[in-house]
Amino acid sequence: MNIILTGASSGIGFEAALELTLSSENTVVAIARSADKLRKLLEIARGINPECSLLPVEFDIVNDDYAALTPFLKERLGHVDILINNAGALVNKPFLETSAEDLATMFESNVLGHFNMIKHVLPFMKAGGHILNIGSMGGYQGSVKFPGLAAYSASKSALHTLTECLAQELTETGIKINCLALGSAQTEMLEEAFPGYESPVLAFEMGKYVADFARTGHKFFNGKVLPVAVTTP
Repeated sequence: MNIILTGASSGIGFEAALELTLSSENTVVAIARSADKLRKLLEIARGINPECSLLPVEFDIVNDDYAALTPFLKERLGHVDILINNAGALVNKPFLETSAEDLATMFESNVLGHFNMIKHVLPFMKAGGHILNIGSMGGYQGSVKFPGLAAYSASKSALHTLTECLAQELTETGIKINCLALGSAQTEMLEEAFPGYESPVLAFEMGKYVADFARTGHKFFNGKVLPVAVTTP
């Protein structure tokens, strides 16, 4: 399968990329802003599976030019089976200290970037393809909310709704789209959001779950926002 994964330089994205490269039948385009971390990912992936096909791409999904990315995807992949929109950012501030710029940053990183990726990758996808957005329990309706995360949670909620809307628009294409509203996993972002909290779920465990769902979840779900959490946070 040909797979594109954003936010691949750390945390859940890093671990999901390693899981996906265990199969030499997969070609994984790992996208992130940090070239150094992508080199580390490639080194580890090759150490685990010397025959893996991992293509690291330094690219900012919000600010960089997609006119440079799409020809690369066309040349190296031809078509795309799975797009995993995992990249994201976090602002943790009390509401009265949260600026309009903070809110805009959250929506750019957690919604607009994925919007852009979907628009540019869709022409390379066909029936049977799967788009997987990575949301958050912070944006899941009815879940417990936490002080300081209003901008972040609002942006994730928007991503959830975008998923539901696109499922309807893509019905005739045969391309499925889902969103996993992730609860806590032991990552740098979790530490930033909840300093000192230790999650019972390790990053590699959640990464494996994301990779497995990306490969098979669209056989059972479409247009769904699914909570994946054992603890709050």
